[in-house]
Amino acid sequence: MKITFPKILASIFVLVVAGCSTKKEGQVEKSQQEPLSIILMIGDGMGVPQVSSAYYFGEGTPNFSRFIHIGLHKTSDKSSKITDSAAGATAFSTGQKTYKRAIGVSVDSIPQETILEQLQKEGYQTGLISLTSITHATPASFYAHVTDRDMHEEIAEQLVTAKVDFFAGGGKKFFNQREDEKDLFQSLVEKSYHLDTVQLSSPVVDQPNAYVLAEDGIPSKIDGRGDFLKDATAMALDYFDQKKRPFFLMVEGSYIDWGGHAENADMMVAEVLDFDKTLGTVLDYVKEHPNTLLVVTADHETGGVSIGKYYEVDESTGNKTEVADKVEVYFNSNQHSGELIPVFAEGKGAENFQGIYENNEIYHKLFKALNQNKK
Repeated sequence: MKITFPKILASIFVLVVAGCSTKKEGQVEKSQQEPLSIILMIGDGMGVPQVSSAYYFGEGTPNFSRFIHIGLHKTSDKSSKITDSAAGATAFSTGQKTYKRAIGVSVDSIPQETILEQLQKEGYQTGLISLTSITHATPASFYAHVTDRDMHEEIAEQLVTAKVDFFAGGGKKFFNQREDEKDLFQSLVEKSYHLDTVQLSSPVVDQPNAYVLAEDGIPSKIDGRGDFLKDATAMALDYFDQKKRPFFLMVEGSYIDWGGHAENADMMVAEVLDFDKTLGTVLDYVKEHPNTLLVVTADHETGGVSIGKYYEVDESTGNKTEVADKVEVYFNSNQHSGELIPVFAEGKGAENFQGIYENNEIYHKLFKALNQNKK
């Protein structure tokens, strides 16, 4: 058989194309097998009206506008139509609805493995950030198992053994001013934690890091907190990146809820805007790290808030005049409400969070995204 130059070229072309195709397929397969990192942001007490306040009182377009995939969840727990943060966060962390005040336990008070604990077994790094005590209901629901949210000293003791890689918040008094006189800060140091009770010092890459910076909660935004939420979140993400392993991070904007309880519009709005600022940092991270899923939601709404007309009142006559280019925050109560709660999602698996569903479905949707990424 006569072999011509064109035939040789054709053979080389086929081999090169086949090789490139095989390499590309291998690259895709490798990418799909890389574990998905998860960031769960919880704006405690943040319903649609609170989110709306960012559009009326903030400067520029809120970062909430960067989401395409948006849903709603129903908040009722097993004991009450109107839930609390403990039952709400436990639904997120365990995939089960439970009774009000329960932390990481089922309706019959049996401890349930949380998403944080499950992912730790798969080699994930884990992190928790809160503006309240790190033993408060929302963060505690991801690592502790107690029958009542006020069992702070027991919750703190469980955190010491929970092997969380990075946590930041308040709650000093539950670690070193305890009824049993234990010094849990010393216990953390003995477990090789880089511990700081003064400031957000640089994390130590080859150690777990703990920041407990206030006796109880970190100050509110209007009381001079500064950028703690954004800075702690950025620090955690950088720490996880240096370790080069997948991670689960929960970030709580705690005082949106407190603004509702206090019926303090200035406090509520300041906390929403601070949460939105932190959200911008996280969305930028997800854009740069596409193998990440971000889910943003709340445990419940607080205050029965509405955004309504703004009136100027004539002090001499009591007559009210509507001001067309201003709005006002109104509170229906100082308690939690039963409103449906928005869910925003970005990144791999974000499409799973559209629609209307029960709050415990968020847990199952997170695992659906994790499993989809393995295929």
